[in-house]
Amino acid sequence: MINEKNNRSQEDYIESILLLREQLDFVHRVDVAKRMGVSQAAVNKAVNLLLEKNYVYEDGKHLYLTAQGEVYAREVYEKHLVIRAFLKKMGVSEKNAEEDACKLEHLVSEETLLMMKKYVEET
Repeated sequence: MINEKNNRSQEDYIESILLLREQLDFVHRVDVAKRMGVSQAAVNKAVNLLLEKNYVYEDGKHLYLTAQGEVYAREVYEKHLVIRAFLKKMGVSEKNAEEDACKLEHLVSEETLLMMKKYVEET
């Protein structure tokens, strides 16, 4: 269970960096903390792990995704989008679809995700 929690946290942080990068010229650790509603210390710990895994790098002030991190972040975000779209097609409210997609994106199997994606694309 600890690995699942760490993986989920890692995915949340890398996804946040991706989304912030699309909104801001530069992403700072404080931006990630604000977006995720966590402490600066939590961001520092998570970023250090992402640095170790070569998903991000920084120039002293700004966070950047590596090529590997970019691929990983886009995969996580695509899961999120597919699950949210699927839930909305099933009649789930926008608010709950968004919240549930945030949780389910870390747990859903590849088989289930592919089924959801096919359903969303065909309807």
